[in-house]
Amino acid sequence: MLKSHSCGELRKKHVGANVDLAGWVDRRRDHGRLIFIDLRDRGGIVQVVFNPEVSKSCHEIASEMRSEYVVRVSGEVAPRPPGTENPKLPTGDVEVIIDNTEILNTSKTPPFYINEDTEVEESLRLKYRYLDLRRARMKRNLLLRHQIVKFMRDFLDAQGFIEVETPILIKSTPEGARDYLVPSRLYPGKFYALPQSPQQLKQLLMVAGVEKYFQIAKCFRDEDTRADRQPEFTQLDLEMSFIEEEDILNLLEGLFASMVETVKPEMRMIKPFPRLTYAEAMEHYGTDKPDLRFGMEIRDLSDIVAQSDFSIFRSAIAEGGKVKGICAPGCASYTRHQLDELNKLVQNLGAKGLVTIILGTSGGSINDLTLEMVKSVATKFITLDHIKQMAECLGANMGDLLLIIAGKPKIVDMVLDELRREMGHRLKLADPNVLAFAFIVDFPLLARNEEMGQWESMHHPFTAPRDEDVSLLDVAPEKVRGKHYDMVCNGCEIAGGSIRIHTSHLQRKIFKLLGYNDDEIEERFGHLLEAFDYGAPPHGGVAPGIDRIVMLMAGEETIREVIAFPKTQSATDLTVNAPSSVAEEQLAELHLLLREES
Repeated sequence: MLKSHSCGELRKKHVGANVDLAGWVDRRRDHGRLIFIDLRDRGGIVQVVFNPEVSKSCHEIASEMRSEYVVRVSGEVAPRPPGTENPKLPTGDVEVIIDNTEILNTSKTPPFYINEDTEVEESLRLKYRYLDLRRARMKRNLLLRHQIVKFMRDFLDAQGFIEVETPILIKSTPEGARDYLVPSRLYPGKFYALPQSPQQLKQLLMVAGVEKYFQIAKCFRDEDTRADRQPEFTQLDLEMSFIEEEDILNLLEGLFASMVETVKPEMRMIKPFPRLTYAEAMEHYGTDKPDLRFGMEIRDLSDIVAQSDFSIFRSAIAEGGKVKGICAPGCASYTRHQLDELNKLVQNLGAKGLVTIILGTSGGSINDLTLEMVKSVATKFITLDHIKQMAECLGANMGDLLLIIAGKPKIVDMVLDELRREMGHRLKLADPNVLAFAFIVDFPLLARNEEMGQWESMHHPFTAPRDEDVSLLDVAPEKVRGKHYDMVCNGCEIAGGSIRIHTSHLQRKIFKLLGYNDDEIEERFGHLLEAFDYGAPPHGGVAPGIDRIVMLMAGEETIREVIAFPKTQSATDLTVNAPSSVAEEQLAELHLLLREES
């Protein structure tokens, strides 16, 4: 080894020891007679000192060193002189007096500062990702990811799970997004697909008697990227036999509660993890992935305003819509400009507009509210009694701001969800040191695609219906609930799973409901249905997204910050310039001919 210690491990107990260190020059300070260098490696930073009275040749070499040079040094650990200690560094009580050194490699001037956590354009960071990963923040994120994955493996091993790898080249089957296809050289015109998840394979492992399986699985989906999506992502994939929904939820809560307490003990959790039905989540938060770190729940005001003279409200209700709202605490001071901003936000999301009601100034009871205290265009059309009823329904106080949307239920829920998140952010209601895990259960098994005129799986086609709802499949599919559960945290879905169908006749029935004919069923799923006829046990599983978990625990805004080499928002890799063109010879080998764009 070129070094005996990590830069970050030296402490007072090492004083007097001779050490060999190697790393990058983080900072260099030339004080004439003495040259000080902060030497950095993965373990941290330590100050090393070049004194010409100790070694003139080392001092001369140090005068050539610059930021990001790779160097090796040897010397004796010494206490820093009194008054020069650096309490910001774990190694700040000591320094190393150098008696031997060499420059292992030089460096050009980096395109951005590595030793400072300054804002850098993301495209530049991704182009030079190998430099970006040298920065302290990114190293912390990679270490956190390692610790989380290691904890998962150790926890599941102790629970009797075994890790099994499944193939990356598989058959193309519907999973909810576009497949990435890989042409076969040996079988012209045929393709492999990269797995969107190991769904069918882990079910086959249950048929095989594995009983408790997991893997850290790479998954691929050709879909539009966003803050919490990438074309390729990593999930903890697990499946269990002879279990019920409660067993999976208890396992998940035990895993994540223990993981946070071990890996990130400074963060707090809401325990036990709350459980909401899908209907409750949609009714009170407008989304199936609510942020429970703060209240500001959505409330239905339709009954209160149905008989008002406000045409916006009455027409929405008459057309089968809803009138719902939230209360923004202490926001009665909002200016016209701020209210216009919120109105523009909801219009961009698809709402016709936002009705705002300012409830006077802070102090006093809602019962003391007079019409003169209220600021809103709605006062021309709704009574003071209506306003007080709405304020009571929304849990409002004097000095608060009511934000109300009217329209189709899906639009109203979606817009109020985004508006609630925006106001929570503006008012700093969501504690960044809290992880608010929750389970969402009792999802509908199916959703109606009105444009296509057919049923679609709410989760995926392998999800079992609740036993008491199976009879409704023939007469009222929209009322069937699935044995599907999600785990959410701080407004993100971080895990989805279900109890699976394990009999071929029920699985065929679901495929038929989804519009597949017999030939399509056999072509796409014949292998799975045949396996079910050889004694498939009851089974279920779940797949937490590792990238999202690390993002939340690291306090980052996007999963790109916790992936070593991520793709951009436009799904390109700027470090290696992918995707890229390939040689004509490669295309010929794969029997592919590119069509020119017209």
